[in-house]
This record gives sequence, structure tokens and C-alpha cells, in this order.
Amino acid sequence: MRFLLTLCLLTSCFIFGQQQTDLSYYLPQHTIYDKSIPTPKSVIGHEVGEWHITHDKLVEYMKALAASSDRITLENRGHTYEGRPLLLLTITSAKNHQNIDAIREQHIAATEDNSSVNISNMPIVINQGFSIHGNEPSGSNAALLAAYYLAAAESNEVKNMLDNMVVLFDPSFNPDGLQRFAFWANSNRSKNLNPDPNDREYNEVWPRGRTNHYWFDMNRDWLPVQLPESRARLETFHKWLPNILTDHHEMGTNSTFFFQPGIPSRTHPLTPQLNQELTERIGNYHAKAFDKIGSLYYTKESFDDFYYGKGSTFPDINGGIGILFEQASSRGHVQESDNGLLTFPFTIKNQFTAALSTLEAGYHMREDILNYQHDFFNEARSEGNKEKAKNIVFGDAKDAAKTYELADILRRHQIDIYELKEDATIDGKQFKKGYSYVVPKNQKNTRLINAMFEKRTSFQDSLFYDVSAWTLPLAFNLDYVEGVPSSHLGAQVTELKMKPGKVSAKSDYAYLMEWHEYYSPKALNAILKDDLRAKVAMKQFGSNGKQYDYGTIMIPVQNQSKNADQLYQFLTQLAKESHVQIDAVSTGLTEGINLGSNNFRPLTLPKTALLVGNGISSYDAGEIWHLLDQRYDMILTKLDTDHLGRADLSRYNTIIMPSGSLDKRNTEKLATWVENGGTLIGFKNALRWMNTNKFMKLDIKKSERVAKNITFEQRRDYSGAQVIGGSIFEVKLDRSHPINFGYKNATLPIFRNSTLFVNPDKQSYNNPIQYTKNPLLSGYISKQNLDSLALTVPYKMERMKRGKVVAFTDNTNFRAFWFGTNKLMMNAIFFREEL
Repeated sequence: MRFLLTLCLLTSCFIFGQQQTDLSYYLPQHTIYDKSIPTPKSVIGHEVGEWHITHDKLVEYMKALAASSDRITLENRGHTYEGRPLLLLTITSAKNHQNIDAIREQHIAATEDNSSVNISNMPIVINQGFSIHGNEPSGSNAALLAAYYLAAAESNEVKNMLDNMVVLFDPSFNPDGLQRFAFWANSNRSKNLNPDPNDREYNEVWPRGRTNHYWFDMNRDWLPVQLPESRARLETFHKWLPNILTDHHEMGTNSTFFFQPGIPSRTHPLTPQLNQELTERIGNYHAKAFDKIGSLYYTKESFDDFYYGKGSTFPDINGGIGILFEQASSRGHVQESDNGLLTFPFTIKNQFTAALSTLEAGYHMREDILNYQHDFFNEARSEGNKEKAKNIVFGDAKDAAKTYELADILRRHQIDIYELKEDATIDGKQFKKGYSYVVPKNQKNTRLINAMFEKRTSFQDSLFYDVSAWTLPLAFNLDYVEGVPSSHLGAQVTELKMKPGKVSAKSDYAYLMEWHEYYSPKALNAILKDDLRAKVAMKQFGSNGKQYDYGTIMIPVQNQSKNADQLYQFLTQLAKESHVQIDAVSTGLTEGINLGSNNFRPLTLPKTALLVGNGISSYDAGEIWHLLDQRYDMILTKLDTDHLGRADLSRYNTIIMPSGSLDKRNTEKLATWVENGGTLIGFKNALRWMNTNKFMKLDIKKSERVAKNITFEQRRDYSGAQVIGGSIFEVKLDRSHPINFGYKNATLPIFRNSTLFVNPDKQSYNNPIQYTKNPLLSGYISKQNLDSLALTVPYKMERMKRGKVVAFTDNTNFRAFWFGTNKLMMNAIFFREEL
């Protein structure tokens, strides 16, 4: 009998899953809808939820709404890497649209110093964003409904709401990922929907649709803003400073629905307590809405508001309230779950319900939330005023480009920066004008400045949903000092420009380029690609009164494919494009090694391939692809592991293996390639694979953990506390080693999010990078892990017959903003023959 009842229930749910759902399934039925406003089906050709919306159709519908409704204006703020538009709809009443610039100016004025704006008459600003993870599509599909509802609903409730709010509506935070996933789900959809989770429809191929074009998780890029999608939405954010920002996601199929607040003890200490109280009050509106439609939900039991680089947390340090929504994912059109058959339309309905309950909360809590934002910035200014003499100076006396890149992030966040008035030595660190900037703490965004620059090593909780540290000057490996007097401030930077590169003069003998500048690998690659000879200095030397460091590149004039005039013209253009200084020299007679010395080693063009596909971390692979392709203009072959067996590996002298592993057949082929002279560069978990398959012998520390006085209920928290979710540590460098060429300091901050600890070699010269005795700079690590990490090494190199294997325990390219360690991988690529 019980079996028959269960079968009956599943059958009825299955039949429901086969049915088409029209607008009546989603929309409130007590409202009249304007028939002149096109419905989604009339434009996209199918009911919402019948098929997964593709980004092109989503754009088509948003354009149709904007053309037919005086409540909506539409703008394109730029394009993704794949050329898709980054749309923003501004939704409010027609009356507000006529005065929209004044409304925005008044809203911003309320956040400024000594504001006398009458908040009681101001609209609230709500930024609604959908599906920043492309394979969490219920958000963008719900955006069809939410936009239609706001354009077409004729109820007094909606009209009053739009009179009192401005909705900044982003229907797709991640156009490229959404398109990729929609293609997958739709191309694997059957006429007879099959809820079996083993079906291909619910199991995407690598790299899946979560990420953008370069396989980045864009919900980690709100703070570092390295991607075009992030830069567009950040510009909108600072243009308006929304009071509420919602971020619609999906989670595991067997879950229900989550809305914030998250776990209270995991909120960043810089976030005001009132922020969380208002978040909870908003949550009551969500609960009421979900109770009404009978959907299960939970709150405060998972996720957190710690890392400020997420969409749901970034507003919290900027005077707003960020809210995360997580809907159980059907990952297709209908799938079995612990809560019965989970249909795609049901997931969309829940997201739509949360979108409307947010607007309802914003409407009823308008004055409280506006007052909170006003007070947030007033209090921040008061805090900053107490620190008016505590300015921050940052820079690198030998790397203007890397310094510029951090300054660019600050400017995008509307943080005031100033030139360094003159060269100065502060706390033993040298800061050079043109290579350094000063950030006053006494300004509107002082709390955001603190969030970017702080080093934190003590925490209320030991569990983190994301990284526990992101100190930006450490990420860029820049010198910085806090507490600098205002006498060091030069002119305010109103237009940030990267320092131009140049060639000092024409030479008939040779040119020298130091390796310190961030974009020097771009310049060297262009030189070698143009079939020009170049050499690297293995020792320091002096010429024309200037000292040149390890790793200086020498380009001789004679015996080149270009004559002296052509070479000068080529290098002049190259220096400009790569922002590097190239010095002309007229003699090979120097202080130290002469230019004809064997300590100048010839370089060859890297012919580089990157392993991608099954078994490889798409995040790590994407970061490497992006770095080489976008920043260094290098040709990179992406070798898919499924096709590696058929590839001619003799075309490459360098293969990069991100975190991951290979099957036996590919392992054997790669081993043969290395033995014949190739250089294999591996990261993170690839080292365990290398060790197991005898590519190199690593002395990996084994950590034995014994839980004492830990209850069954506490077991997960105990295990989670042993994870290094993302912290910053200090290593000491042997700067004479080629892996460290281009670094001017004897220490380096390194990011780590793994517990792979490798013991050092007995020979000290084989440990050019080594963690210090007390390595923690910022972030959380358990005492046991910290003890294990001390004096271990994050880098190893071993020969494998004629080839070499280079190993990094840590990610040197983390999320595109860890500029400070990018050069470690570039050194392994360009100086592979000298390691």
C-alpha cells in the first residue's frame, strides 16, 4: 500500500512536470495586467520555464519591454568577453523617469557630508541581479517574470511602490555562462521529461556554465573588479549606491530555499550590527511570501557575510544591504529530489517570489533603510576624521604598472588617492614619486579602505564560506605603510594613467630591460616571438651608473633579424605598449659581469600549452588562460585531457598543469614528453599526482588529527576549522634564483588555500622559496596547520631525464587579482632552462 501511494505521488508530480506552465502559475492573480505590455511568450516564443532562456532571447525581451513601457529605460553598459551586452533596466514610475537624474543626485547627496536632504520624500533604490552563476538559471528566468510584472501590473500597490522606489534591474549578471548552460540544458531536453538524475541533462560537461568566458566565478570579483562584467555592475553600484542589492543563486537539488541573514558569527566585524538586523527584518517579508505559496525555506544556518568580494556582502561595507538567495536547483527541467520532483518552473516561481518580497520589504521599510545608509556614511566620516593623519602610502619603486593596477581598483571604488609628493623613505621602505600613491583615511569610503587594507588574524569563528583574507597591497606585493602624515600628499589623482614606457636612446650595441616591471614578460614574449635574440642576466651588474638586478634582459643589436634602426623603432613601440623602461648602452664593459659574459644566458620562445578538461580545476585553468591571453598577449594552446592522447606534444616546450590529475594513459604520454626535454609546471593537487606517478619525489608532511571532546553535532565544524579557506603567508626568497627574478624584496606574501605541506630539501640552494618560521600575515589558519606550514616550501624543481618538473603548492594566479605572485609562473615559463 505504501509503495502504491509513493508511486501515485511520483506519477502525479511527473505529470505536473510534463505540463506547460503559463503566467497564471507565477503571477499574483489579484492584479490586472496592461495588455499593451508584451508577455514573455509573445517575444521569446515559449512559456517561462518551458525551455531555459538563452541570453539573446532574454535581451530581446528586455528590449521589447523597454520599448513598450514608460516605466522602463534600458542601457547597455558594455560587453562580455564574448561580446554579449551587459544590460541594465531602470524601473520606476513614469513620473520618476522624467526626473531620474535629480532623484539620483538627491540620493547620492544624502550620503555626502552635512547632508540636509529630506529622506522622507526620497525613493529607495533597489538593485536586483540574477544568475551570476550561469548554471544557476532560475534567477534569470525569473527576471522575465519580474520585469513583466513591474511593467504591466496595474494595481495601486505596484503603482505606489514604483512611485517610491527605483529598481536597478540586471537580468543576467553572467551572460556568457547563462548562454552556455541554456544551450546544454535545452540541447539535452527530451519531449518526455525525465527526472532521473543520471540523465545527461543534469550532468554538464567541463567546464560547466557556472563561470564566465575565462572560467571565473564572478561572484568573487565585486572587490577586485578584474572582469568586464564586474566593472560594469560596479560602475552602476557607485553611480547609485543602492540601498538593497539582491543576488539570486541556486544550490544543491536536495535543498529548499535560503535567504539571509547567514550564520551570525561569520559576519565580518566591519559590518554594522544594524545591517544584520535590517537584513533579518527584510527576511520576515520573504518568510511571509513563502509561507503563502507553501514553499520550504531556511535562514541563518549556512553561508556568511565575511568576504566583501561577493554580491551579497559587498553592499554591507558600502552603506547598503546585500541579500543572498539560494534556490534548490533542478539543473535542467525536472529532477528527483529529497523533497519530491523538483521542476524548473517551481524554482523560477520561488525566485520570482523572493524578488517581489524584496520590493515589498523595501517599500515598507523605506525610511528606516534610507536613514541607515545616511547614518552609515556619517559615522564612517566621523571614524575617518579621527584618523585624518593616518594616511596609507603604497607602491613599488621598481614597478609602476603593478602599483597602477591597485590604484585603478581604488579609483573604480570611488576612493580618493593622491600622488606621492616626493621620493621618501618611510619605515625603512623606499617610495618613489610616480611609483607610489597616498590614500587618506579621512574620506567617505574609509570603511571600504579598511576592508581592503586590513590584516586580520583573530576571528570569532573558524569557519568561512570563502577566503578569510584578501589584503590588497599584499596581493599585489606592494610596499605599504599606514599612519603616514598628510605632508606626503601631492596632487589628487583625477585621471589615473599608467606610467608610459620608453627607450632611453638609440643604441648600436645593446639594450637592457630590468625584469621588475609587471608587464616585462609581455615585452620579452614579443621580442622572442619576433625572432629576436635576448639573454637573461644570472647576476647583478652596473652600467652607466645604474645597478641592474638579477633577471635583467639584454637585447644585443648585432646579428639580429632587424637592423639597428628597425630594432630601435620596434623596441620603442614595444616599451610603450608594455609600460617598460628599456635602456640603451654603448659598451659591454660593465661593473660586474660584462655583457658578453656566459652569465648572460640565451632565451628561447616559450611554446606553451595548458591542460584543461576532465580532471583539471576549471577555475585554476581559467586564471592561467586569462593571465597569458589578456595580460601578456601570449599564444596558449588549451590541451583537453580527452584529446591529449592524440596530440603532438613535440610542438610545446612548456606544459602547465593546473590543480588536478590525469588517467594512466595520459600520465604515461606526459612522462615521455618530459623525459624528452619538456618542462612541466604543476600546481596544488597536481603535486600529489606528480608524486604518486614518480614525476618528482616530494617529502609531503602528514598531519594526524585526533578529535578530542568533539561531539557528533560538532564534527563538521571541527573538520571545517582544519581547512585553509584562503589566507596570506610570508615566504623568504633567494633572489639569485631564476624563479625569483624580478622581485626586489627578500620576502613575499603568498596566497594559500590548501593543506599540502612539503618539507624543504637538505640543500639550502634548492629551497629558493620557503615559508618563514612565523608565516601568517592575514587570515585564518588553525594552530596545528600553522605549525605544520612553518619552514616548508611552496616550490620544488626536479629533473626528469632531459626534462624538468616544476611544482607550486599554491595558486600564483588567484582570481586574477593576485598580481604579486604572477611572475613566479612567468619565471618558470621564460627561464625554464636555467631553473
